[in-house]
Amino acid sequence: MIATLFHEVLRALSVSVAMGWEILWALILGFVLSGVVQAVVTKGEMSRLLPDSSPRTYLIASALGAASSSCSYAAVALARSMVRKGADFTAAMAFQFASTNLVLELGVILAVLMGWRFTLAEFVGGPIMIALLSFVLSRVMTPERVAAARAEAERGRVGRMEGHAAMDMSLSGGSILSRALSPRGFTAISHFYVMDWASIWSDIVLGLIISGALAAWVPQAFWQDVFLSHDRMASLLIGPLIGPLIAIVSFVCSVGNVPLAAVLWNGGISFGGVVSFLFADLIILPILDIYRRYYGWKTARLLAVVFYATMVLAGYLVELLFGLTGLTPTARHAIVAGAHFSWDYTTVLNIAFLLLTSVLAARFLRTGGPAMLRMMAAPAAANDRGHAHHDHDHHHH
Repeated sequence: MIATLFHEVLRALSVSVAMGWEILWALILGFVLSGVVQAVVTKGEMSRLLPDSSPRTYLIASALGAASSSCSYAAVALARSMVRKGADFTAAMAFQFASTNLVLELGVILAVLMGWRFTLAEFVGGPIMIALLSFVLSRVMTPERVAAARAEAERGRVGRMEGHAAMDMSLSGGSILSRALSPRGFTAISHFYVMDWASIWSDIVLGLIISGALAAWVPQAFWQDVFLSHDRMASLLIGPLIGPLIAIVSFVCSVGNVPLAAVLWNGGISFGGVVSFLFADLIILPILDIYRRYYGWKTARLLAVVFYATMVLAGYLVELLFGLTGLTPTARHAIVAGAHFSWDYTTVLNIAFLLLTSVLAARFLRTGGPAMLRMMAAPAAANDRGHAHHDHDHHHH
């Protein structure tokens, strides 16, 4: 009995580790690109750029989100910070969705694990969902409800990763390329890179462990029954409805839910179901609790309903769009149980990108990174004194 249990646990872990190895280089590449973008886009301007509920403002919010960290907790904390500084409430919500659904690293990992069509679906569906979200939320969040949410936000209850969200290590002056290639730019990129890993690694590991267990232990027949795979129309209807519900109880957010999406896709969930599942990283249970702390019970409930509804609708629309254009993937062979170790391009890329990680980590350690890391998870207010010190540091590296 114990030997069998041990064997099953080992089998699940081997799937998790193999999947992790398959996407390692893509994760590193994504975080490096994200670090470069964050180093040249300043957070200081964000609240000022989101003054109203116009389409232009929502577009700016989406662009700023896409250029920021993909950590769901940091995104939610930064959105609350924007609301407190006077940004439009709906625009702040659009920002936080873009910052977890339109980021480079998510697209890279989706392409590696599931194929380019899923990456395209993410970047086509993301703006659709943000447009739906902005339309609905700007109508249900009456001035009275926004005022109540702002009042709750001003109480400053602590969430997670608020220090990380509040830090602004970006550079200004000169062209984007000159900023990125300067010694100060290299330092800033190394700091963003390590801090993004520090904020998201637990979600990635949890996602891989859950995915490995589900891939190893849950038979395909179970998933096919859940997703009604035997009936195409029923499957198309239920997929986007059930996708976010699985995400809510999985506790995995941001890029960590891509391995689980691969398992669900192999199991028979519809294409639109995968899309709505990926969008649902901002309604997992721990984040719903943070909305309650930030904005109060009433606003948290309203956000949960609006977010869920727009995720489901976006899933249906992506399914329809891709179906009409013949882009819906049909093969269900996302890299899950088939992942394996061998001397191939994945191994070569992993070694190359691990060397790049060691260079960035060395720079991080030599330029005051550990002190910043300790401040990262602290409440934003506790970091106020640290900002000036860190900005001063940056001018000397």
